[in-house]
Amino acid sequence: MKALVKATAAPGLQLTEVPDPVAGPGDVVVRVLRTGICGTDLHIESWDDWAARTVTAPLVVGHEFVGEVVQTGSAVSAVKVGDLVSGEGHLVCGSCRNCKAGRRHLCANTRGLGVHSDGAFAQYVVLPEQNAWVHRNEVDLDVAAVFDPLGNAVHTALSFPVIGEDVLITGAGPIGIMAAAVARHAGARHVAITDISEHRLELARKVGVDLALNVAEGTVADAQAKLGMSEGFDVGMEMSGKPTALREMIANMAHGGRIAMLGLPAEQFPVDFGSVVLKMLHIKGIYGREMYETWYAMSVLLGAGLDISPVITHRFHYTEFDRAFATTRQGNCGKVILDWTES
Repeated sequence: MKALVKATAAPGLQLTEVPDPVAGPGDVVVRVLRTGICGTDLHIESWDDWAARTVTAPLVVGHEFVGEVVQTGSAVSAVKVGDLVSGEGHLVCGSCRNCKAGRRHLCANTRGLGVHSDGAFAQYVVLPEQNAWVHRNEVDLDVAAVFDPLGNAVHTALSFPVIGEDVLITGAGPIGIMAAAVARHAGARHVAITDISEHRLELARKVGVDLALNVAEGTVADAQAKLGMSEGFDVGMEMSGKPTALREMIANMAHGGRIAMLGLPAEQFPVDFGSVVLKMLHIKGIYGREMYETWYAMSVLLGAGLDISPVITHRFHYTEFDRAFATTRQGNCGKVILDWTES
């Protein structure tokens, strides 16, 4: 089969032939239809310090995908050949304390599909049955391909109640925009999002935010004033990993406010913990999806009318992967999709 491979410990990817995957007893093989490009894939493609520490070449990359099950292992009981599935890219051990307690998203031994084992940027991918989310209702293939990052958004957005609350999201990347759409759909009173990219702020406006603020031209305090607020935001979702974003968020939270942090900082930075204490703020770290409560919530939300289609801005055939990665890297885009069907 054809696959995008990190062939050597150096920048770049190669589209090459690799052996077809074979299902183990508890695995399924999926014919890949669509994949989404993630920031993790950019790190691996460029071979930055994180990738050099984390990834062992050769490796088939990619973890955001949807496809059709074409083979099942002898112990597979629920997933059937012909099922349309999205893949949960976190491969958990099943034997640690959290896994045994049903808290699989907290598994300390988590391995990443397309990071620690061969991934989904290929015509076929193999994964454990428990990692295959079967779509029981009709779903757009492009949307199904990005269930992984949509899950990050839903997990973050629903970590705290948002009905009637004033919500601040810092970072209008695709996940931040999807989180804004979820918060709006779930009944938030005001949803404000910040970034420095006018292109991405415009995408956020398309999903119905009340205010999309360019923080190169204004402050979060300005956002409060524009929305007629006086006591701060009730719920914060930090998606950027930027020190200034978290500090501005803390400074503009209401007393008793709650912050969910998905953005991963590149390095350590100081935080005004005096304000955290005096305002009695709750701060929660978010990593991935709750397996599989978040997946259930995603399907229900989409069935109830949640529309994230504005976030998907570019589509390429997999043979155009160089253009697709370049488009993703330059930033004037939302989610970029690769089509793995033969044209």
